[in-house]
Amino acid sequence: MARNSGENPFEGDLGNPFQDPAVIQHRPTSEYATLDIYNPFDKSGQPPPAYEPPASTQTVPPASAPAEQPTKKVSPTETRNYGSYGTQASTATATAELLKRQEELNRKAEELDRRERELQNAALGSGAARQNNWPPLPSFCPVQPCFYQDIPVEIPVESQKTVTTMYYLWMASTGTLLFNFLASLAWFCVDTSSGSGFGLSILWALVFTPCSFLCWYRPMYKAFRSDSSFNFFVFFFIFFAQSVVYVLQAIGIPGWGFSGWIVSLTALKVNTGVAILMILVALSFTAIAGLGIIMLKRIHSLYRNTGASFQKAQEEFAAGVFSNQAVRTAAANAATGAATGAFRGS
Repeated sequence: MARNSGENPFEGDLGNPFQDPAVIQHRPTSEYATLDIYNPFDKSGQPPPAYEPPASTQTVPPASAPAEQPTKKVSPTETRNYGSYGTQASTATATAELLKRQEELNRKAEELDRRERELQNAALGSGAARQNNWPPLPSFCPVQPCFYQDIPVEIPVESQKTVTTMYYLWMASTGTLLFNFLASLAWFCVDTSSGSGFGLSILWALVFTPCSFLCWYRPMYKAFRSDSSFNFFVFFFIFFAQSVVYVLQAIGIPGWGFSGWIVSLTALKVNTGVAILMILVALSFTAIAGLGIIMLKRIHSLYRNTGASFQKAQEEFAAGVFSNQAVRTAAANAATGAATGAFRGS
């Protein structure tokens, strides 16, 4: 018999497979458990356990147990962090400092090697003698250099900065004397009664420039070159007088040929432009005087640390005098003359 399309094919006890007695007997009841714990292959013959409602699947972890964070796996291409940013920065700074010190030591070693080679070449004989290189004059000039000067070669590394500073001090004092000559000329054009000061400014520029180089710079240079106590004493004696002159130049006593503070302030009442020029000279004299006093004190401290003494300076002077060929020739001639005169007189 054909069924209507709207009818349920499982309607009725006979046509509904879920009404089968084999299925109905295994439905969850108060006397039988669910299928989750039923084992149909169990042949023990015991009745199935009583039905128990399933417990809540959501369990609340205890409050005291912290939740474990999932472990992050580091990929092979990911950069590992082996320390904090501050530690890495301090390590990089220390490495840069070590590299800088290494470069400085290498540079000093090269300078020492160069100095040693120069000294060896100078000891080979007259054929390898050094040629004078100061003052640096052109080859066509009829006047040739009078001195040999090479601070990186002849001066020890620990004293090169001091000697270089003194060389710059000498150059600054020479330039200031020339500047002082121009300021005195301008002041003479404004005030014709200052002719003596203008004339003395020319004299100071012509006299102090070579004399300061020969009298205190060269002794200081030779003292550091050969650790000579005698040259140190010569430098201290002359440069102390030079420092006094620097102070007088900064003061600027009228009529002395120095455009110091007194003369500059006097010129301020007469001509502003000339006064400004003279004030610049006074500032230069003041700076040179201050630097000269500082360097004199520093070199004296270095000299005391070397263990030198006045007795050592006397011994060096005596050895230098007796080793001089001209002095020995003069002494021999004097002794021969005295012996000849005594023989004739007898």
